[in-house]
Amino acid sequence: MDRRLIALFAIIALPAVLGGCRPPATDRYVERLDLDSGQGPTHVLTSSPDVAGAIWAVSRTPNRIVYGIPGNAPLLALACTGKDSARTLEITRFAAADRNAKAIMALIGNGHVERLPIDAKDNGRGWLWQGSYPADLPALDAFTGARKLELTIPGAGTLAINPSPQPAELIETCRRLAQPDPAVIPVPELETEKPTQTIVPKAEPTPPT
Repeated sequence: MDRRLIALFAIIALPAVLGGCRPPATDRYVERLDLDSGQGPTHVLTSSPDVAGAIWAVSRTPNRIVYGIPGNAPLLALACTGKDSARTLEITRFAAADRNAKAIMALIGNGHVERLPIDAKDNGRGWLWQGSYPADLPALDAFTGARKLELTIPGAGTLAINPSPQPAELIETCRRLAQPDPAVIPVPELETEKPTQTIVPKAEPTPPT
């Protein structure tokens, strides 16, 4: 065969050969949530963190507790923030998140199946998952039971939370702080009752006899 024909054939066949060498598309599916930004998390944990031996501990910050294995970085934190009736419970999941990402956090356990919005927040060193909720929100009761709770965020895996009375104590304290202090509630002044005036009828004159 003429060399020029062989070269032409090779040029035509080259794209097909290269196309056949491409690796197949990955079949790993990452769920993306269609929320306000239209962008879901792309940081994905391949497995849920090991929580064997994980406990709740009081933080140096007042009204804040952290959950994790002693000696390791914390996995979760609960904090009562705000003042007076504006008290909120802040939940921080220490897992990498994309900038400005949004997701739905699921809480399953203790007789509850709750879903709460949660956003990615920059803590100065990276983007983590964090959400703030009114202290009296009934969905937070999922933390107050005596059984294990599962907290799931798409892309951050499922965090199993071992039972402890500390979350319930913190939430109860936060709700109590959100209530107005009876000692400073203004008491409305009662209208002073005006004394009634007794009218004595005049005696009629006795007719002359």
